Order: sequence, then structure tokens, then C-alpha cells
Amino acid sequence: MNMIRNPEIQKSLLAHMLLAILAVAVGWLHDIYTAICLLLFSALYILVHYLFTANRYRKLKQLSLELDSMLHNNTPIDFQRYREGELSILESELSKMTLRLGEQAMALANDKQFLADSMADISHQIRSPLTSSNLILSLLMEQELPTDRRRQLLRELTQLLSRIDWLVESLLKMSKMDAGTVTFKCRPILIPELIRQAAEPLLIPMELREQTLDIISDMPGISNDADIPQFHGDFAWSTEAVLNILKNCMEHTPIGGQIEVSFAQNAIFTEIVIEDNGPGFDQEDLPHLFERFYKGKNASENSVGIGLALARMIVTQQNGTLKAENRPEGGARFVMKFYTA
Repeated sequence: MNMIRNPEIQKSLLAHMLLAILAVAVGWLHDIYTAICLLLFSALYILVHYLFTANRYRKLKQLSLELDSMLHNNTPIDFQRYREGELSILESELSKMTLRLGEQAMALANDKQFLADSMADISHQIRSPLTSSNLILSLLMEQELPTDRRRQLLRELTQLLSRIDWLVESLLKMSKMDAGTVTFKCRPILIPELIRQAAEPLLIPMELREQTLDIISDMPGISNDADIPQFHGDFAWSTEAVLNILKNCMEHTPIGGQIEVSFAQNAIFTEIVIEDNGPGFDQEDLPHLFERFYKGKNASENSVGIGLALARMIVTQQNGTLKAENRPEGGARFVMKFYTA
């Protein structure tokens, strides 16, 4: 009876009855037996048609209930029972939809877990220098603190505040890229200029560590700017990526060590290779180096674990790749490629 309340069924039933009456009227003009046969045939046709229709509506109702159960109770649906005509097409589309919904639900769960882990890592990374800063401030409040000790504490406090500033700034940059709000410029970038700009903030720390920075070009005999290796990208963001890699090499290179940067270009890509003669990477760390907040076995105490992750995000969003490996002779090697296409 619920099916009869459907306006479409009511219109269809009215049309069939009008056709049946018309058929009986035409048969009556011929003779009474023809009219009776047409009446019986029309009634039988209407009965069979609406029996099949009722069966189809019953399956649609069952499918609707199962979809509702799936959406609210995560109950799986057996689509093998819906294999006829329009239901088969509907089954195919619903199967795709449920698969997509399942993937989205899993992705949302993973994002939620990742967000929770990231917030825990961020709070830990910020809490540590803040705790140290508060401790230093309490020591600085002592009236009888010697001048040399006070200066030392002020230097340590400055370093901690710089670390917090760098951490917050890096996290904001990563968040902007995650949200897709960063617009990368597409302009020619000369590799030598990029390396010099990225290395400039690290020259004094390298000098204090007695480290040397060598820049080597695999393309000697360059006569004009057109022949200098270059790629199209965003200069500021690319400088950030190279800076983070150089900083990582500096922190893991011993006193008096060497950092070497080489570059080359071919018809397919422009390549920048940054190497050091430090201890290199542990084999267990290699697959996870570019994960956020991951700290390898050889990481320094001040390492946060977001510099390399940020560098890869910048490179990949500019049609490039970034990988890390160990040098055969010892040390770390970072290979950065920006593709021409």
C-alpha cells in the first residue's frame, strides 16, 4: 500500500487503467468476447507489472535502509543482491560512493591522528626552550649574580628565543603549504646566486666551527648568464630549502669538516648536490629523514625535525625531487633536482 502513495505510481496506474478502458471499449465494438479477453489481459498485465514494480521498490527500500545503516553504524552492504536493470547501474555507482566514503573516513581518521601527534610534538618542542628560558630568567633575577655569568645566561637566553622564533616560523610555513595558500613564483633562478644567498646566514657559524664550504660547478667555461645552470621557481622559498639542508649538514659535520655543494644542468633537470664529511645517516633513519618531527640517531640535541621536511615540501611543490643518501667514502649527500617540464 505504501507504493500506491507514490505520485509516480498513481499517475502510472491511472494511465494503465485509462488504456485498459480504451482497449475494452474498442473490443466491445467488435463483440463482447473480445472485450472480456482484453479486460482480462489488461488486468493481468497491470497486476504483473505492479508486482515487479513492488518487488523493485522493496529492494530499493532495503538498499536505502542498508545505506542508512552504513552511514550511521558502519555496517557493510552486500551489493551482490542488487543485480537487475537500473538497480545494477545504481549498485555500481553506490559501490563507488561507499568505497570513496570509506577512503575519506580513513583519511580523516589519519589526519586527526596526525594532527594530534603534531600538536603533541609542537607543544613538546616549544615547551622545552620555554622551560629553559624561565629557568634562565629566574637566575638573572639574582642580585649577586657575577657579570660573566649574567652575560653567559643572556647569550643562552638569546639562543633559546631564536630557536623558538625559528620553530614557530617554520611551522607557520608548513601550515601554509598544507593549506594550499602559498603561491610559488615562477622565475629564472641562477644556481650560484641561490647557493650564495642560502649559505650567507651560515658563514659565521661555519667559521666558528672551522668548517669550509666549497662550491663546485660541473659546467666549466660559462661565459654568460644564459649558460649558468638555472631553473624556474620561487627564489625565496628555494633559498629556504637549500638553507635548511646546509644547516643540517653544518650541524652534523665535525669541527674542521667540509661541506661541498655542486650543481649541473641537462635537458631534463637542474641538479644541486650538497655533501658533507660527517658521520652520515643510520640505515634505519634513511626512510624517515623527511618526516615531520623525526629525529635520527645522530641528530643533535637542538634538532627539531622539521627542517628537512620543510625543504622537501618546497622542492616537490616546484616540480622537483629531494633525496638523501650516504656517500661511499662517508658522510651525507642530498640530491635536489628541478625538472624542466
